[in-house]
Amino acid sequence: MHISLAAEKIFHIFSFSITNSIITQWFVVLILVFLAIFISRKGYRLIPSGAQNIIEVIIGGAFSFVEDIMGSEEETKKIFPWVMTIFLFVLIPNWFGLLPGIGSVGFFEEKEGERILVPLFRSPNSDLNMTLALALISVVVTQAFSIARFGFKKHLIKYFNFHNPIKLFVGVLELFSELIRILSFSFRLFGNVFAGEVLLSVMLILIPFIAPLPFLGLEFLVGIIQALIFSLLTVIFLKTAINVHEI
Repeated sequence: MHISLAAEKIFHIFSFSITNSIITQWFVVLILVFLAIFISRKGYRLIPSGAQNIIEVIIGGAFSFVEDIMGSEEETKKIFPWVMTIFLFVLIPNWFGLLPGIGSVGFFEEKEGERILVPLFRSPNSDLNMTLALALISVVVTQAFSIARFGFKKHLIKYFNFHNPIKLFVGVLELFSELIRILSFSFRLFGNVFAGEVLLSVMLILIPFIAPLPFLGLEFLVGIIQALIFSLLTVIFLKTAINVHEI
């Protein structure tokens, strides 16, 4: 069994390498776009029924959950679309990676005298580039919300207050924590998803068919938990960023 830490390159567009994780992510984006178009075109009824009931329960419950953390309906309305997008963008790839064929359908090639399988599809969140990009976007958007709330000058003073040595020291530590947050976000998600894929691969080889089923269910649950943790931490950091701070 060959396990690659990095996503495998499938083809190139000019000098840009297209990996199997990127191909899978394209499918995930298409699914999300299709669902958004389908739901918006179908429209909503004043008296919900069928799938609309399920959607309203999920969205309503998620909104209430975020509102409890933010403590304000107005602030929740501002950040909820972003937080829900993050949640879906982590959850769907996690579940998509559990589908049959992901990681097992591909082509063989020779590497260092060994014939190995290069899968055409790979879970996007098992690629560190993807999780790092999500972490960077999450932190940058958090800073953008803070700048929009207080202005660039006041936001900058939050980290570099030269009028107060103690606040300057605390601000530098907080700036350093923002950088650590990027690493924490990316490696937490990558580590859990990649370890789950390796576990499933090992179980499929050792005891195929029946034995991997409990682990498949466990990874299904882990996918939800990881999406919830990522989005929940984003909410907490957003709340911290837009809270009024004394200068």
